[in-house]
Amino acid sequence: MSQKRTTVFIVEDHELMRDGIKAAVTREDAFAVIGEAADGKEAIDRVPVLAPDIVIMDIGLPTVDGIEATQTLLSKCPHSRVIMLTSHREEAEVFAAFAAGAAGYCLKESASTLLKSALTSVAEGAVWIDPQIAGMVLNAFGAIGKGPRRADGEKNPLSERELDVLKLIVDGLSNKEIAAELQISSATVRTHVEHILEKLTVSGRTQAAVEAVRRRLV
Repeated sequence: MSQKRTTVFIVEDHELMRDGIKAAVTREDAFAVIGEAADGKEAIDRVPVLAPDIVIMDIGLPTVDGIEATQTLLSKCPHSRVIMLTSHREEAEVFAAFAAGAAGYCLKESASTLLKSALTSVAEGAVWIDPQIAGMVLNAFGAIGKGPRRADGEKNPLSERELDVLKLIVDGLSNKEIAAELQISSATVRTHVEHILEKLTVSGRTQAAVEAVRRRLV
């Protein structure tokens, strides 16, 4: 019995680039392209209907840019995960993309093997960052971490086990990897993640990781 393939939706305004991305994705048996859009508005309309596992999203799009489109479509289709595939490498845009809920950030100039790596990691529940911008992201996390610690009187909302899970989320592990590391079931990990997001009042794993470092929880 064949394994269920991860479904992918592509949002890219240049047709030749869109065709190239589609060819790179479908080269892997584990992934299937189920739709595409040439602008942000079309993506917002179509993604919730098709409910793909992963959306590959450009930032510079007509009608609605990729960052706004990501935020909007994830509010309608929260189980989909977004990988930004773009030529934009400015810090403001990178962090705006993650703040909007993106789970991955890949530069167009990177090799197709890196796109495969991004797809595989994000499909498994991890966050993926292009090596060319990873240093910038890590430096920013370091700067956040040097901020004031949680005040002594401020109550930590998370349980010890939730803190264990949160630390592994910050380390970029998928739910499956966290389950193996902590020797608990994937279903239990999912429950812990849901509680973490609720208690930290964030909408995704990336935001939870940022909040964990900002508040010095891990």
